[in-house]
Amino acid sequence: MWDALLEMRIVDPAFVTTWLVVSGVLVLYLLAKQWSIRWFLVAFIALFVGALIGGAVVWVAVNVLDSFGGPVQDAVWLWTAGAFAAIMLAIFNLWGSRWWRKLIAVLSIGVFAATAAFGINAAYGINRTLGALLHVSTADPIRPTPPPTDPATPAPEGPLYAWWQAPEGMPEHGVLGEVEGGVPNEASGFPARPAQLYLPPAALVENAPRLPLVIFMMGQPGDPDGSFIADTFEAYQAEHAGLAPIALVIDQLSDPTIDPMCVDSPRGAVETYVMQDVVPWARANLNVQAEPRFWTVGGYSNGGQCATSFGARHPDVFGNILSVSGEEFPGADDESDALVGVFGGNQAAYDAAKPANIMAAHGPYADSWAVFTIGSEDPRYAAGVERNAAAAEQAGMHTTVITIEGAGHVADALIGGLRDGFAALAPRLELEAPPEAAPAE
Repeated sequence: MWDALLEMRIVDPAFVTTWLVVSGVLVLYLLAKQWSIRWFLVAFIALFVGALIGGAVVWVAVNVLDSFGGPVQDAVWLWTAGAFAAIMLAIFNLWGSRWWRKLIAVLSIGVFAATAAFGINAAYGINRTLGALLHVSTADPIRPTPPPTDPATPAPEGPLYAWWQAPEGMPEHGVLGEVEGGVPNEASGFPARPAQLYLPPAALVENAPRLPLVIFMMGQPGDPDGSFIADTFEAYQAEHAGLAPIALVIDQLSDPTIDPMCVDSPRGAVETYVMQDVVPWARANLNVQAEPRFWTVGGYSNGGQCATSFGARHPDVFGNILSVSGEEFPGADDESDALVGVFGGNQAAYDAAKPANIMAAHGPYADSWAVFTIGSEDPRYAAGVERNAAAAEQAGMHTTVITIEGAGHVADALIGGLRDGFAALAPRLELEAPPEAAPAE
């Protein structure tokens, strides 16, 4: 029952509307405390003052505490101001009222706060379940299938799409779960939360083929939630005889409130974790192709910056980069915090960790692909994406920039970026034939 509650979807319009209607009914009840001009004047003042306090709270959260770690939706201001206005009205109902009105007023405060939280969460759309909102994973444990040491039947020659045929009895859907026991952190000591693993149907059959691998990182604040990339690959495999990459969604934060910026720093040895813990574990425990061209490092927002940095610094491991609305460089939203808190005031070290500078130092790249996606309604991140894409192209990477029309810096950008970004990489990963060259005019 507890898991069912945590797995309840909380971003659907019907869910949010229900809470809004309940809150509206409670506001009407609280307004009807008395039928006098004096009371309605007091109620109006309470609502107005509450809305001002709510606006001030958001301003502090955004401009002082940087609690959102990225662009702030207009809905945040509206929901917060509305909630504080209603809460202030409830507080004013505690005086000169009977016990049952006091009880309803106290309960209303919790309802108003929950309604605002659900409304704000729905505006972003990243935490799609109650468990995700509370940073509680409900994913079932999954045990990876390691590569066979002595395959019964050697794989045919040629690209995978050319010879693969789905065998009888292949599952219709892939599986997503939390890596049983987690990915060990012996080299780094980084306290990563358990990674999630997606295995497409082609990975679940006897004598399964080696598949491409995607190591993906979500944004900050966030969790290693594999549901978005699993949805993308489920849609793809349904049209490609069960073929899709294996996806490993890892934690580059250790905590939603911490941004270690994907380097080794006092906030955690993230690069050591990824390169010396995750990568060797994936090679030993996942039935994936070995060549760098079949390995993609990807991420969304904060994770997109991490992916660009890792792919640029380690082309011998990751032949492909997929940056979905990625930040331009570590700490782009607060450079002073990054410089002091992560790089110890060393400006040279900070500059060297910026993806554009990494690419300039490591180029020219012999065989690296970089795909950058950005929402058309995301001006805050667009310029940085364009600069990183230009740096990648200058450094010799095969570079693609994709604009997700109508998307901001929320779930629509993540969903569209994964869909279109992976579509650009699928031929490179030999999951489908490359597009035919345009006929000569």
